[in-house]
Amino acid sequence: MPMTPMIAVHLTAALAALVVGPVALWTRRGHTGRIAATQRPRLHRAAGYAWVTLMLLTALSALFIHDPVLPGWFGFSPIHFFVPLTLGGLAQAFRQLFRGNVAGHRKTMLGLYFGACVGAGVFTLLPQRFLGQLVWGQWLGLL
Repeated sequence: MPMTPMIAVHLTAALAALVVGPVALWTRRGHTGRIAATQRPRLHRAAGYAWVTLMLLTALSALFIHDPVLPGWFGFSPIHFFVPLTLGGLAQAFRQLFRGNVAGHRKTMLGLYFGACVGAGVFTLLPQRFLGQLVWGQWLGLL
């Protein structure tokens, strides 16, 4: 599958979300140890909104990427199941936050980061996918 502008947007947003996510999580939790936890709510909010924007861009751009090689339905492969899960998870996280359920918001955002960023990222490294071909074939020469 060749690199198209939509794949470039999707890949850039996904990689940026993978990097920005821990910043949003770390700034809220701060450092725990002998010193009391330091919270940085402004940085947490800025990184959080950036991460949510990147995740929205990643999920929505995925709808315009179709792989004719992978099995699927109407051009959508099984990895496209992450799109409604991501959008629903983001909506749920904000719903919990607006209701004052900070613990639920934290749990949902952690789940989204590890499920939608890390989990979906593992699927993109399959040898028949674009990123998998790039990493395993061109960079490491294993394919």
